[in-house]
Amino acid sequence: MIAPAAPRPAAWLPPTLAALAVAALAGLPFLTLAPNRLVPGSPVACGLAGVAAGVFAILAAVLLAGPARRGRAFAAVAAALAAWVALLLGAGQGAAGLLAGQPPAARAALGSGAWLAGLGLAGLVAEAVRLVLPRRGGFVAALLLLGLTGLAARAGLLDALSLAVEYRARAEALTTAILQHLGLAGAALGLALLVSGPLALLHLRGGALSRVADGLLGGIQVVPALALFAALVAGLSGLLAAVPALRGLGLSAIGPTPAVIGTAAYLGLPLVRGLAAGLAAADPDVLAAARAMGLTPREVLLRVRLPLGAPVLIGALRVAAVQSIGLATLGGLVGAGGLGAVVFEGMAQFAQDLILLGALPVIGLALAVDAGLALLAGSTTETAA
Repeated sequence: MIAPAAPRPAAWLPPTLAALAVAALAGLPFLTLAPNRLVPGSPVACGLAGVAAGVFAILAAVLLAGPARRGRAFAAVAAALAAWVALLLGAGQGAAGLLAGQPPAARAALGSGAWLAGLGLAGLVAEAVRLVLPRRGGFVAALLLLGLTGLAARAGLLDALSLAVEYRARAEALTTAILQHLGLAGAALGLALLVSGPLALLHLRGGALSRVADGLLGGIQVVPALALFAALVAGLSGLLAAVPALRGLGLSAIGPTPAVIGTAAYLGLPLVRGLAAGLAAADPDVLAAARAMGLTPREVLLRVRLPLGAPVLIGALRVAAVQSIGLATLGGLVGAGGLGAVVFEGMAQFAQDLILLGALPVIGLALAVDAGLALLAGSTTETAA
């Protein structure tokens, strides 16, 4: 039997995920075929591989709905992964078949049915793996899905898909964009932490200055991103014109500077409130005992508040890090590069797969950072316990 700590999935969830996959495969376009990358494609239904994916999805849902036995859990994992593999094979081989005899400019892209079915199957895999590995099931499921997809891509099974064609044409540029994106997000998060730390301490003490800081940070949240970035470009232009020496420090009105400052500005409020909550998490009696032992305010902060508030502090950092990766996409509006530049290039060309080529890595980076910090938060909580 599975250990009692293993959470059972909600009774409605596996059938719902399987129904989503089956309905998407049966009622929505699985692939689309277009004469080129810029025009909408004609819908194409799924083939036998899609039918197999649906059958395996139903089997996985039935196994998840049964008694909580380890054998059934492993069988559910195998069935859900088989459905995922069938989906990949159906997409790759179906696209190759559609392009046979077509002009070189023709494109075969994933349809809405394939995307929705993939979402349902990914959920089934996650639910099945959580029965086997309750504490790290979601992380392991993501690795399995990414690993199988990577193996299929490396074997050339997905080469005919339009998304793969766009990737091959921009592989080097995409790698550069990912590194730029990580640099923008990391710099913005670092700047936000540098400013938010003192403000969190000020928030902890309360007073008029704390209320003013909260008001300013809250006001930034309601400013539209386009307006904020435009204001930063104009403000930096004026500042650099008045103090040309700042250009020697690498500052510029267009490029990474406004992108980093604008992203950091949006991170300020959640970071300040999260850090202040973490610093206030220590029990008042513990703080009183620390002061009675003769600890200075600095020692109380470093030896009491920070260790006891670590889970909350890491949670705040987790939210801010994910937000930073998402908001850094807007850097493409001000010439900062990164994945936002790829997304906006695709939007300018009305090229859906180019948009996805920029957007999917953003989602992947955000999920990876969130999962990593979630693991860190979990280990910190266990250590504190």
